[in-house]
Amino acid sequence: MLKFFRTYHKWPGVILTVFILLFALSGIILNHRELLSPLDVNRKWLPDTYRYRNWNLAAVKGRLNLASDSNLIFGNIGVWLTDSTYTAYHDLNKGFPRGADNRKVASLAGSKKQGLYAGTLFGLFRFDFLTREWKLIPLPVKEKRVVKVLALGDSILVMTRSNLLVSVKGQNLGRFSRVMVPPAEDYDHKTGLFKTLWVIHSGEIYGTVGKVIVDLVGLTFIILSLTGLIYFFVPYALKRTREEHRSRLKRFNLFSLKWHNRLGSWLVVILLLTTLTGMFLRPPLLIPIASSRVGKLRHTELDDPNTWFDRFRDLVFDNALHRFLVASSEGIYYSDDCFNSRLKRFSYQPPISVMGINVFEVKSPGCYLAGSFSGMYQWIPGELKILDYFTKTPVENTGETGPPFGNVSVAGYIRDSGSSELLFDYGGGAISLSGSRMIPDMPDEIIRGSPISLWNTALEIHTGRIFEPVLGKFYILVVPLAGLSTVFILVTGFFSWYLKRKRVNRNPPQGC
Repeated sequence: MLKFFRTYHKWPGVILTVFILLFALSGIILNHRELLSPLDVNRKWLPDTYRYRNWNLAAVKGRLNLASDSNLIFGNIGVWLTDSTYTAYHDLNKGFPRGADNRKVASLAGSKKQGLYAGTLFGLFRFDFLTREWKLIPLPVKEKRVVKVLALGDSILVMTRSNLLVSVKGQNLGRFSRVMVPPAEDYDHKTGLFKTLWVIHSGEIYGTVGKVIVDLVGLTFIILSLTGLIYFFVPYALKRTREEHRSRLKRFNLFSLKWHNRLGSWLVVILLLTTLTGMFLRPPLLIPIASSRVGKLRHTELDDPNTWFDRFRDLVFDNALHRFLVASSEGIYYSDDCFNSRLKRFSYQPPISVMGINVFEVKSPGCYLAGSFSGMYQWIPGELKILDYFTKTPVENTGETGPPFGNVSVAGYIRDSGSSELLFDYGGGAISLSGSRMIPDMPDEIIRGSPISLWNTALEIHTGRIFEPVLGKFYILVVPLAGLSTVFILVTGFFSWYLKRKRVNRNPPQGC
């Protein structure tokens, strides 16, 4: 039995070492997004699918019209000023900190009179028209990620992942106060299973301390992989090493093996937990748990008194109905009384990918556009009607989350004052919905000025998407197969150590 465990620990471990090292190192990077945000990677070092062309890769999320011949487009490329024909461009990213992650703009709103505001991954910025640069606006909440900025009358509403803020009237420097958003009527004091597994896998469940622990888990995987390789290759190296150096190499090998066994046996439970939770954060294992809900784990980051903690995703206002619509990670809700009573959930919901909503707009009173990687839909909740925006065919309300990816992975949308509409597919880029092309190809200056962040590079590795150019659609199996293999390696390694230790304890060495 010991020989069986040793054999099936050894060979899979050697074969999968590169994958384990990649997942461990990328996981550590993912845990420190803000710290590493100034670091970028030139796209030429990555597969061709990571090159910008035709405004793909969420380059553009939306547009803000400033004047008849002045438009601002925004998204992963930051903010650029262009004309009505989208032919001339001027870089408007001065003031954002260095790094591609720091200029990812999720929302843009305002005017010269109200002030121009941009919501980014790491805060809210206000544009200074005199110096023509962005300036960070402090918010009265701990979190920094802004998902929506909405200009409403003389007010500016700012939505983060957990809070809603409103500008303080009479202030010119952009001061905000928090809006106490009541719970939803269907709030059940639970959270999504996906979210629970996510924070366990990343360590966020226990805040900074938890993230440090998971960093150490990643470091342990790296050490186990390297010491395993040392133990595998040293016997071959000994045959080619001079006699006077062999004893030193043997001592080094024994030292390496000792810590390989100690770390592997001491930490096997947390190593298994980290591996198993990670497997369920990507399709196909993500799909069966996407809609599952579980109780909040007590005394953790999830046990937050804010019922909307990390649930907000977007916000629109239907002026004709005087209604706020709130897109959350668990569905779309509305308030008809400016958040003075519990939010109501729409009984008829459009399919939204578990990856999140990317387009949410009022098309006409009571009619909305909802787009995500699941597709684009025209949604009329008052008539219990959902139409596929491309085929105009009815879509049945299943009550379930939409598929992670549809035929068109909607990343952004632009509608001009006329009838011209432009949709941005994540992989394919700009698609004209009005028959004529609205936007020319991406200028070289934008492509050159838009590298990929180190964090996003790590994410592509950690999710297995980096292997898509080689494996095609089968890349989706990289994470679950690598996870199962790692579990197998950890289990066989533990029993190899345990059975050997048991044998030694049963037959201790005899004295002289």
